[in-house]
Amino acid sequence: MEKKSISALAGVLLVSVILPATVSYGQSEKAVIDRYLRELPKGGEAGLRSSSPQKYRMTAIYTNRGLYGNFTGKQKITGDYTRGPEDGYVSWNNVFIAGSNSLSEPFPDGAKQEYMENMRYVPSSEMLKEEAFENFPSSPENVFARNLVWDMMTIEMFAWNYSDSLKLNRKFIIKELNGEFNMGDIGTYNHAAIELCWTGISEFNGRLCAVLEYRAIDNIIEISMAQIKTRGTEQYWGTTWINLTNKQIEYAEMYGGTIQEIEVSGMKDKFLIKTIRELWVERIN
Repeated sequence: MEKKSISALAGVLLVSVILPATVSYGQSEKAVIDRYLRELPKGGEAGLRSSSPQKYRMTAIYTNRGLYGNFTGKQKITGDYTRGPEDGYVSWNNVFIAGSNSLSEPFPDGAKQEYMENMRYVPSSEMLKEEAFENFPSSPENVFARNLVWDMMTIEMFAWNYSDSLKLNRKFIIKELNGEFNMGDIGTYNHAAIELCWTGISEFNGRLCAVLEYRAIDNIIEISMAQIKTRGTEQYWGTTWINLTNKQIEYAEMYGGTIQEIEVSGMKDKFLIKTIRELWVERIN
């Protein structure tokens, strides 16, 4: 009888310990969900302003292979990007382009792109016009430099322009960006559906961040320059970590792949190239 009483008392004590802990955990979980996962902090113009400059380094690596996977070359492009403060302008400095014909060896230092030093502009659709790049050289390499501008605009646009429309773990189609547009008069790009999704919260650089993922599949790209013409398809996808306190980007990465038919001036035959692009954006002090 005494043993049964002790056992019953132990059971009551156990329940009395577990139940408050479970209720407390449930309440804490709900508080976290209500505070951080119901909706994103509003971005838009507020995300473009800050009391101090926001500085980043973008790095992009392009790896080229033939149709059957044989390595044919690689390029590395780096640039320092500064946003603000407050006036809406951004700028580029220290842009370098390096190339290598060795898959295993590191990149050389590369050549500084002086035409991009202190390049200053307000990100907008105006940066898709030919006039925005009138100081750029005519060589095919300048496409890589233009991509720094366009890729950063894309990352920031996805990070800030659609926060009002995003719900946790629900895909959002950016319909107004579908269709063909001109790329600074060097070619055209035709977007298929662009999907954007807020997938949760995480920590980056010691700061609580919203995590946004995006992808765009089966896009058509065509470039026509004096020395080279290309036509093919591209897909890209990426993830961005956005500071929940000040809405600034803490880190971003993008991956992409193209398969293109290449026609080079002076070469008799066209050829196919598969290009893999790896890109990341890091904060710098």
